[in-house]
This record gives sequence, structure tokens and C-alpha cells, in this order.
Amino acid sequence: MKPKPYIRPKVAVPQFSEANGFYTTAQRSRTMSRIRSKGTRPEKLLKKALWQAGIRYKTSKKSLFGKPDISLKKYKLVVFVDGSFWHGHDWESRKNAIKANREFWIAKIERNIQRDQEVNAYYRYRGWTILRFWDFEVKEELGACLKSVLNCFRVAGI
Repeated sequence: MKPKPYIRPKVAVPQFSEANGFYTTAQRSRTMSRIRSKGTRPEKLLKKALWQAGIRYKTSKKSLFGKPDISLKKYKLVVFVDGSFWHGHDWESRKNAIKANREFWIAKIERNIQRDQEVNAYYRYRGWTILRFWDFEVKEELGACLKSVLNCFRVAGI
């Protein structure tokens, strides 16, 4: 039996509230409510390309840990399309650009990065293949992303 992966203590994210110096306005609330976690344009592009390539998949099921964007249980494959801001692409250089509510946003995004690592460890421990694409990769290099998914099938002998 494999040893369980080490899980680091969770990054503490301060509560988003006026008492902590965060001010919510009607405009900010409206803007934030329009940010989607599912059904994003890059996700739809990848799903459409997979479907046209003959890959039949399932969208995220609550039974799957980490809520993958695309899952193929039969082949033990999960695919995530991560937003570059929310999941910390090039984080070490980008975090210095955050000017407002630094304490909250830096902790929030670092916790997201940590959660992604936990999800990866969870699936690797169980023998699944994990593919993670940045949103801009799917938009700019859809063919390469599709090829990565198809290569997983080739490796599995399908």
C-alpha cells in the first residue's frame, strides 16, 4: 500500500468583510457575481474540440474530488481549465502587482494554488491522470491542448 501524501497546513485566508478593511459596493458585488467558475469560454472551447474528436466525457460531478471540468472515469482521467488570475499563473512575479486588499487576495490565491496541489496529489495517489490547462493556453493553443488529451488515450492503448 502506498503511503499517503503529505498535506501541508492550509493557508489562512482572512474573512472578506468591512471590519477587516474591505469595503463592498454594489458595483463590486455585481462585478464579482458575474465571474463564473463553470462554463467559461476556454472550458467550452476544449469541450467542443473533444466532442468533435469523438471523446465522450462527463462534466464535473459533485462525487469527484476537486470538481474537475472534464472527467472520464472509465479511463481515470480528469481535466481542469484554470483561470490564470484565480489559480496563480506566474504567481511570484504577479503577486507584486496586486495593489488593493493585498492581504486578502494574496492569501486567497495562494490557498487556491495549495488546493490545486492537494487535488493533484489526491488523484495521483489513486492512479488517475490529471491534465491542467491555463485558460490562455486553451484560447491560444487549442490544438496542443487537444493533442495532450488524445495522447493520454494513446498511452492507455485506446
